Amino acid sequence: MELFSGPGRFRPEIKEFSMATASTSTSKSGANGTTPGDIEKQLETIRDDISELTRQVADLIGQAKDNTMAQVKSQVRSAKSTADSVLSEAKDSGREAVDAFRDVADTFGDAVEDSLKRRPYATLAMVAGIGFLVGTAWRR
Repeated sequence: MELFSGPGRFRPEIKEFSMATASTSTSKSGANGTTPGDIEKQLETIRDDISELTRQVADLIGQAKDNTMAQVKSQVRSAKSTADSVLSEAKDSGREAVDAFRDVADTFGDAVEDSLKRRPYATLAMVAGIGFLVGTAWRR
């Protein structure tokens, strides 16, 4: 017997059935207005209701779990994509910095070498002066 027509929907026929059972039972009842057969029917109806509710709760939990897992997987994919992007940008920036340093070092080396060839004594005097300044600044 289908007690629910959809999630959270109670079929009105069941209420009418229960009321009809209750009205017929009073005519056959004993001292308290119910017969053992009526009680058994009501207990069976309660068991069926509980079984249906349990099934619906399990379905809802399953749907919620599936939705949550989909959201978590989406967030993980997004985080991984962001991390990969940041890592790629860092690698590119690092390569650019290394390339720039090499260019500066090559340019400086070429300038020193050119200066040594053109004016060796002037270059030697300049290096001695720079060394003296660095040594004086280092002491303080």
